[in-house]
Formats: sequence, structure tokens, C-alpha cells
Amino acid sequence: MLELKKLYFTAPVSDDENGALRNIIDGMDFTFEKGKFYVITGPNGSGKTSLAKLIMGINPISSGSIIFEGKDISNLSITERAKLGIAYSFQQPARFKGITFRDLLSMATGIDNEKKFLEMVGRVGICPLSFLDKEVDARLSGGEIKKIELATTIASNPKLAIYDEPDTGIDLWTIGPMVSLLKKELTPKTTSIVVSHNRAFLDVADVIIIIDKGRIVYTGDLKKALPLLTDLSICAYHYKCEGDQDARCLR
Repeated sequence: MLELKKLYFTAPVSDDENGALRNIIDGMDFTFEKGKFYVITGPNGSGKTSLAKLIMGINPISSGSIIFEGKDISNLSITERAKLGIAYSFQQPARFKGITFRDLLSMATGIDNEKKFLEMVGRVGICPLSFLDKEVDARLSGGEIKKIELATTIASNPKLAIYDEPDTGIDLWTIGPMVSLLKKELTPKTTSIVVSHNRAFLDVADVIIIIDKGRIVYTGDLKKALPLLTDLSICAYHYKCEGDQDARCLR
């Protein structure tokens, strides 16, 4: 479905005056299978978001190739990849002054159907009447804008959906329904890649991918991943750790 072949992404070393480069993504090989739910995790700075942006075309690859449904998309633009059925949900979604949530849904789906719009926004846990005609601008909270972006991504019915830290700004009571939505309603028609440390996503993943220093160091289920996550000091219960003696923390 999606294949990474000897994928490299390099960037300048910030404190090196000689222009030295370092590998953010270091020769990565992996095949994502159709209809599966993948969760990518790893230490901060390990290359998780960089990989997601390479797949979407936000950042250009340095070498290697990305194959989507048998087609080399390594040099395609973001727009061209979107037309092929790849969607991306940002950790910090963009805001658009003068554009309403209804406008975004219409652009994502190519339709203008009130009943379908109300159904779409209801699925991500927001009040349709309050939000459908609101402008997607700075007046919305981080959680509200995140839900709007998720609804827009889902509405486009992508073949491949990439979610970068989808729980950012989302309250604890919404995380469960969000996981259920992304996992149960979209899979298997959509291949989903979620970048997250959140245990709620790790628990339901078909495949967990752990990245460290730009390389895949583990693929498999959560049970076998736990010791490695502990060694890497990754807290998969990060949202419950502070002051909660009952929190199941990996640190």
C-alpha cells in the first residue's frame, strides 16, 4: 500500500559552522499494509513527525523513494498526493480567517449537504449548530480547532490518513471516542498512521512502530514494545502521570 525504500532526510547541524549534515531519517525501509492502524512512537526528536511530513510531501526527501499503491510519489507535491488519497492532520492545525467549518467540509468532500455535514461534525464530538458556521480562526480553542481538522480529514475519505499527535489540546473525555472513531469507523477502508505517545492509541494499534534516531527499532504489538518504551523513557500514559498515584506510567 505504502512502501518506504532506503528513505533519508538530512538537515544541517545547527551549531556546526562547516555545514555538516545529520540524518533525521536514516535509511528507513518499511511497508504499510492496506487497512491497518499504525501508531508511530519514540523519543522526542527521534524523527516521528519528520517521517509523517515526508510521506505527505511537506518536506522533500533527501534520497530513497516513497511508493504509494505501486506509484513512486517521491517527487509529487502535497496537492498531487492529496489527489491520490493521502490526508494529513497537523499537530497544530492551521487557522483560516474568513473561512467557516462548513467551507472546509465542502472543500474536503466536494458536496454541500446539510444533513451529511451535521453527521460528520457530530461524529467528532462537537455541537453542529454551534460550530458549522463558525470561522476557523484564532477565537477557537486548540481542542475545537483540532476536532474541526479531524472532521475535515475524515470527511475526505482518504485512502491513507496521517494524524500527527491527534490528542494535542483534546480533553481526556474526548480521547476515547476519538480513538474509537479513527480505529473502528475508518479501518479497514483507510490505512491510518498515528504519531502519538498516548497509551489509548497504542492499546488499539494493529502495529506499533518505535523510531529512535531516525531508524525503526521495533515493529509489533504493545506487549513486546513495553520494555523498549521503558528503556527509551517514553511515557505512554503521559496525560495521567502528574500527581496520580494510580497512573500506569512507563517512566
